[in-house]
Amino acid sequence: MREIPVYLIVGFLDSGKTQFINGILEEGFSRDERTLLLSCEEGEVEYERAALDNVTVVHVENFETLTTDYLRSLERSCRPTQILVEYNGMWDMEAFCTSLLPQNWILYQIMCTVEAPTFDLYAKNMGKLMMEKLRNADMIVFNRCTGELKTALRRRNLRMVNRRAEIFLEDVSGDAEDYRDGTVSAFDLSQSVIDVPDEDFGVFYVEAMDDLDMYVGKTVRFKGIVCQDKRFGAYFTAGRHAMICCAEDITYLGLPCAWEKKDTLKTKDWVLLTAKVEKCRWKLYEGEVGPLLRVESAVPCEKPSPEVVQF
Repeated sequence: MREIPVYLIVGFLDSGKTQFINGILEEGFSRDERTLLLSCEEGEVEYERAALDNVTVVHVENFETLTTDYLRSLERSCRPTQILVEYNGMWDMEAFCTSLLPQNWILYQIMCTVEAPTFDLYAKNMGKLMMEKLRNADMIVFNRCTGELKTALRRRNLRMVNRRAEIFLEDVSGDAEDYRDGTVSAFDLSQSVIDVPDEDFGVFYVEAMDDLDMYVGKTVRFKGIVCQDKRFGAYFTAGRHAMICCAEDITYLGLPCAWEKKDTLKTKDWVLLTAKVEKCRWKLYEGEVGPLLRVESAVPCEKPSPEVVQF
């Protein structure tokens, strides 16, 4: 059975879901793909007719309509190669994602739109529904941001709510900036020892490489697999294998480690490593400054499950 990717756009009424869909359609999202657009909420903004070429729009007024049989019937009649869903912010999102989608409808990406000026109001009065959307999203867009709202949102550190999502802050003119600006971490950096959960090593690695200043002088602890190599000089590396897209692109994400007992470790050893983060110009950084882990302890441990980190 042919697999069909599903792109789910979630958010409350007037959060900008339709504008977001108009934007990606106008950029050519459906140009080469026969697209089924399930519209589960009717707001003030309409779909741009000029952008609906190659798109079949089906309006769904009630959650009860969204049965697996109904969705299969749409597949038979519309024969889409991809599916967009503008989901009703008040409907059960978990049931739709886990129970109702036909087996060959693959949930590829969840995008959450949030109207920044009303975020606090929804968070206080509909916290459970709001957090469900934020925690499960792969991309979060806060729109209609003022400079003051951008600062307030960063102070709340939403990356601790969802460590893997890309988060963007969009102003009233439609210009967007990355939420991550070198000051906001996915972890609580106020802790004396920053424990990195097994599933979040990839997030830590990216932050340490891209926003090193946040970590300099901090002590971190994580499970990693050791690699000893003559190319590393006085260092060894500890890290994890990671899969970015598929099994073919699995790569080792290792960080250089300095430890006087490094010779007690061998390649493929799993250790629970505690280390202080410093800056260095390791030769494998090719002239760039990067993180160095000044090891305090490296205790043998069981490998995590799953062993490979996924982004």
